[in-house]
Amino acid sequence: MKYPVLFFALIATLFLGGACQKEQSFLLSGDARLEFSVDTLRFDTVFTARGSATRYLKVYNTYDQPLLVSNIALPVGGSSFFRMNVDGIPGDMVEDIEILPNDSIYIFLEVTVDPDQPPSVSPFVVEDRITFTLNGNTQEVYLEAWGQNANYLPSQFNKGVPVLLSCNLSEVVWDDPRPYVLFGEIFIDSCTLVIPAGTQIYVHGGIARNELFGAFNDGILWTFEKGSLQIDGTAEKPVVIQGDRLEPAFSEEPGQWYGIRLGRGSKNNRIRYASIKNSIYGLIVDSLASVQLNNTRIYNTNGSGLIGYHGNITANNCLFYNNYSPSFQAILGGTYQFNYCTFASYGVDASAVSMSNFRCYDNPLICDQLAYRPLRATFNNCIIFGSRKDELTLLDISGGQTPELFQLRMENCVVRVEELLTEQDGLYKDFFDKICLNCIPGKREDPLFADLNADDYRLSETSIALEKAKPLTFPLRIGIDLEGNPRDPEKPDIGCFEYQP
Repeated sequence: MKYPVLFFALIATLFLGGACQKEQSFLLSGDARLEFSVDTLRFDTVFTARGSATRYLKVYNTYDQPLLVSNIALPVGGSSFFRMNVDGIPGDMVEDIEILPNDSIYIFLEVTVDPDQPPSVSPFVVEDRITFTLNGNTQEVYLEAWGQNANYLPSQFNKGVPVLLSCNLSEVVWDDPRPYVLFGEIFIDSCTLVIPAGTQIYVHGGIARNELFGAFNDGILWTFEKGSLQIDGTAEKPVVIQGDRLEPAFSEEPGQWYGIRLGRGSKNNRIRYASIKNSIYGLIVDSLASVQLNNTRIYNTNGSGLIGYHGNITANNCLFYNNYSPSFQAILGGTYQFNYCTFASYGVDASAVSMSNFRCYDNPLICDQLAYRPLRATFNNCIIFGSRKDELTLLDISGGQTPELFQLRMENCVVRVEELLTEQDGLYKDFFDKICLNCIPGKREDPLFADLNADDYRLSETSIALEKAKPLTFPLRIGIDLEGNPRDPEKPDIGCFEYQP
């Protein structure tokens, strides 16, 4: 009989002992916040072989009561490059994690990349985040790693930081066979940056902040007055400049980086056989700066593809498309010549080409504070087309009263205009007689391009642009198209592509 008595005595002792313990009471306030050892966990390794790196994050409870974290998660789950272990528990989501008063927990992160894979598989910059849900509120810690063999310029930690590239009026050549990944804002001064054929450049953008610009979109390549940019691609080995997010969901996404700007007075700039894509602006040519573009594509931009701000631009065999503002925009006049270029603007409320000889510095509807400069523009054998009734916008501050302020000449072009011919008190009613000579007034139903859905701006076999161009021999003979195909010497096609049966 003594064994049952001892058994019940033991049970009673355990029960009474447990009743004497202080009951856990979690802090449930909606104002409660976790603290972290870092706000961004960076894996500062450039991987040279397939492998992984591990780092840790500490999460702090600074209160005198325990906290119950509902979940800690990698939001993209199993598709993340990162793997997580929360205080010994692995998984892409861990729930109901208790942190004792004035205590902390460890989270271990591991990232695995393969630098021999294409960037769409192992990106140059691997980014993710961890989310923490506490009492209905969410906090985040960001994750960054570098996963490719590349030239990271100036460094992976340069986001939002302006850097000067100078070489005492000599040259810097980016000719390493590995890609270049740019961070921050690179200013070229007293130096010529030469980018040879085949070079691949990826720009890391995103919102940044510094004292020079305030809050802005990062990823800028900018020349000063004594700086020059010379891009020398070829038909076989073009130069490509784009954002560094190459996963399928981002590979054609606009607005990933700011763009290229040729600053005031910058000279000796040239761009040959290049593709500039996925930026906010493609190329801005500032006051009195000059550039020659040949066989270049500028596309997938949130703003204009090409902007001349009282600049000097010559472009041959160039293609501009998927620009969410005018593909080419001239502001405050300038000097421009386009030969065999295609400006395609579909699905956006902006004309393909917009030109003005002034700029308002106050409210555009009032425009009391303005400046104006002469505009001289020539378009030969170009296509200016899109989904709007008018794909050409012309704004002359003098309203045609001072002809030398707005000089526009177009020949052998396909142009879609309608309201331009009747608006502004009939200023351009003689557009096809006096300004656009031997031009084709295109209509929406006219056959023109091969496949708009695929962004294929080659000419269709029934295109209205076939054999309608005028051969150009002066000052420079243009005998090839955008892809280097020969043009018919007597009856070439209008636009940047010569039709290939």
